[in-house]
Amino acid sequence: MSFQDDARASAAAMRAVFPATPLLRNEVLSGRFGADVWLKREDLSPVRSYKLRGAFNAMRKVMRDDAVFVCASAGNHAQGVAFMCKHFGVRGVIFMPVTTPQQKIMKTQMFGGDHVEVRLTGDYFDDTLASAQAFCLKAGAHFLSPFDDEDVIEGQASVAVEIEEQLGRVPDHMILPVGGGGLSAGTRSFFEDRVAYTFVEPSGAPSLAKALAIGHPVDVSPINNFVDGAAVATIGVRTFERLKSVEAADVIDIPEDRICTTIIDMLNVEGIVLEPAGALAIEALGDVADNISGKTVVCVTSGGNFDFERLPEVKERAQRYSGVKKYFILRMPQRPGALKDFLNILGPDDDIARFEYLKKSARNFGSVLIGIETRRPENFDRFLAELDAGGFTYTDITNDETLAQFVI
Repeated sequence: MSFQDDARASAAAMRAVFPATPLLRNEVLSGRFGADVWLKREDLSPVRSYKLRGAFNAMRKVMRDDAVFVCASAGNHAQGVAFMCKHFGVRGVIFMPVTTPQQKIMKTQMFGGDHVEVRLTGDYFDDTLASAQAFCLKAGAHFLSPFDDEDVIEGQASVAVEIEEQLGRVPDHMILPVGGGGLSAGTRSFFEDRVAYTFVEPSGAPSLAKALAIGHPVDVSPINNFVDGAAVATIGVRTFERLKSVEAADVIDIPEDRICTTIIDMLNVEGIVLEPAGALAIEALGDVADNISGKTVVCVTSGGNFDFERLPEVKERAQRYSGVKKYFILRMPQRPGALKDFLNILGPDDDIARFEYLKKSARNFGSVLIGIETRRPENFDRFLAELDAGGFTYTDITNDETLAQFVI
């Protein structure tokens, strides 16, 4: 059988477990980009990500009554494995870092019920992975890779199978998020060269781009873990084998703060809850706008496991990237009326979001941390010009990541 036949068989077998996720045309995005834009809503799977597909396919291939399955994950893979352990009625041992948020631990336990045991070990994922693999050797259990496994790749290809069935044809262009490469490798292996591709990585973890540049997978640590569903230090060996002929120009990376603008936009405009990795493909539409006009484009929204405790951070990042929020260290004269003079500089659309005296730098001056929100980025041109005219000394620390970690 061909890879396409195997992927179709995998997709057919899944129908006994969960329905196909929707493929929905998005009117707003279609109008904005002058294209026929569809969203493959993997955020609407039973575990709110596509990861249960690969877990299902890998597990069904080696299933036996006394099987014990093991994985190391702090997120979607853990939940997919837990869901399938309960479905197949087998035991699962899921290793998660000690630092895993309680919400993710609870959801993993909820999906697996009595069939899974969650073990918290290691502060960092590498330590967690080593513990899981050591347990597999000792217990003779089956390790389930989140992406670097042929059966997992085949299972993720069921996304492409459903797209072709639901659309009734092959799309012109696919936009895919890339982490370890399982979804991308499966989709590209199924569609082959029948479609154009854009592969999207977070700027803080460009594992595919770096692998293509040198010809083999390479560790790109340290990585930025904000886009946790796609922040992978090294792309898989097996996934890269299926992606190594990708053109470098078809791989783009998007800054983490920019991704936040799409999360907020989709939540406010469409009522769609996406995790950072799930927003990658949609945000990439702007990068390929010149190439997709009038074409049928499918973006895979890979996951919607968003912890709403992160919403203030996501909003903050989006505002800073969009230029409507800035932070300054302001040297404030310690004289009567100085604060009033500063407040008079603010325009009708400006608002103080943060005001904190840091320390007195001299007897006659004090350092102030101040955050300003406004409606339009260009408002800061006038604001800064009036600060200069008023003789205020200031430093813009909005994009100083090191300093921002300590004071913002």
